[in-house]
Amino acid sequence: MGTAKNGCLTKADLVDSIYEQLPIDKQKATQIVEDWIEIMKEGLVADSKLMISGFGVFEVKEKHSRPGRNPSTGDKITLAARKVVKFKSSQIFRKELNGEEVSPEDAENEFD
Repeated sequence: MGTAKNGCLTKADLVDSIYEQLPIDKQKATQIVEDWIEIMKEGLVADSKLMISGFGVFEVKEKHSRPGRNPSTGDKITLAARKVVKFKSSQIFRKELNGEEVSPEDAENEFD
């Protein structure tokens, strides 16, 4: 799977990869990617956590309001409370990223 010219894997790249690897048309590949993203978003909204074995965990976290500063003016402001999505890679994926060997025990302790 190639990446876009800007060095970032995009939704279009995912569609192209599915289109090239499966016997389906581009419209169906696009729908698969769109549906998968929607399922992930709905899961995070409903359960606040999405775990993908061999990849990692997406989790919704609450950020409290806090003091901040307007970078343009230097004025003090209050940053509003909000929800953010954090990602933590699985042990298996971390090892793969670092070129380390993945052992059977890693699968048992994947999200430690």
